Amino acid sequence: MSAGAIHSYADARRLARRRLPWMVFDYIDGAAGEGVAEARNLAALRDIILEPRVLVNVSQRDLSVSVFEHEGRVPFGISPMGMCNLSGPGADVMLARIAAKHQVPCGVSTVASTTLETMIEEAEGHAWFQLYFSGDGSGTAKLVERAKAAGYKTLIMTLDVPEVGRRPRELRRGFKMPFKIGPKQFIDFALHPQWSISSLIAGAPDLANFQTPEFTFDRTESRARADWDFLKRLRDSWDGNLVAKGVTHVDDAQRLREEGVDAIQVSTHGGRQLDAAPPPILALQAIRKALGDDYPLFYDTGMRSGEDVVKAYMMGADFVFFGRAMQFAIAAGGRDGLDAFWKLISDEIGLTLAQMGRTTIPGPAARF
Repeated sequence: MSAGAIHSYADARRLARRRLPWMVFDYIDGAAGEGVAEARNLAALRDIILEPRVLVNVSQRDLSVSVFEHEGRVPFGISPMGMCNLSGPGADVMLARIAAKHQVPCGVSTVASTTLETMIEEAEGHAWFQLYFSGDGSGTAKLVERAKAAGYKTLIMTLDVPEVGRRPRELRRGFKMPFKIGPKQFIDFALHPQWSISSLIAGAPDLANFQTPEFTFDRTESRARADWDFLKRLRDSWDGNLVAKGVTHVDDAQRLREEGVDAIQVSTHGGRQLDAAPPPILALQAIRKALGDDYPLFYDTGMRSGEDVVKAYMMGADFVFFGRAMQFAIAAGGRDGLDAFWKLISDEIGLTLAQMGRTTIPGPAARF
């Protein structure tokens, strides 16, 4: 099957599952605990109803949305994801380039498999750097300065990982960063030769931002010392846009606004952190009602289709981000797979707007 066989998120995921080693697929696809939080949010998204309207001229539809300095041609971007090159050689750069083409933000993870300097260059400036606090925060401060030097204008501070969540599927596969190859992993890779050979030729994915002695990172290191005082120091040291990612509680959202955060990204890390977490799509609606129409709210978690994008805007989002779906598209068909999925989502958004009798992305007046 080829990229032309991608007609839905499920198609991309199915093709990716065939081509990726089990360890890699379960790392990308897995969730915390038993996957209850992920399933609960998907159910909440499914149950949102969009009202069709008739006899409205919708022949000309505009999908563009402005977000910070980006005049986006489509109303969605790319959430920061660690080790994207596991989904296919050069995946990080593919994401950066498609973001540049459509002038939308591409999140660049602290644990990306391509350096933050390369990513902002490939994205032609359409890149936001995502930051993890770790240890005593000294390494975090160094990364902030490095992002400044590279020209980043927006910093995403991920707040919902005080400790890395337990994801049984990746634990059963023995997933670690960097890789530790044992007998099970060797067999896994041998049974997926297309991925293994292409990855061998391109070079095994690694934590690209930590290849020099002054920059170190331990995925398992505690991040529990991050607090409001840390946020104040970060706000004082960063003069660009500051986004707080991983927020679902109204009280936290209100205080973040008071502390000078420029935007909040409502998210539960794709359901990968707390299995009992509330559906973030419903948290988005509650936070929007509490903060009013003017404060920027972004959303990720559970995005699977163009209809999902429109639903998120109806629930209060000012911009929406896709995560693992983009990795599955790349795993399914490389750059062609990513292009196919991107077009699919864009087409679905346009069709959804037409059914709703709308010609533009829903704004404040249309929210529930």
